Amino acid sequence: MQQVRNETAKVTWPTRRETVMTGVMVVIMTTILALFFLGVDSILQAIVSALLKLAQ
Repeated sequence: MQQVRNETAKVTWPTRRETVMTGVMVVIMTTILALFFLGVDSILQAIVSALLKLAQ
């Protein structure tokens, strides 16, 4: 247990500001990726729909 305490004492913990900024960046990047994949999915859906109409 003493070794664990010693190692934990060596850890550099992030400040509150760093933690909030990291959380905000995660939300922003997740939103950007969600919009990107929504666009790609919409384009692929349109292509597949067009190809299926041609096959009829």
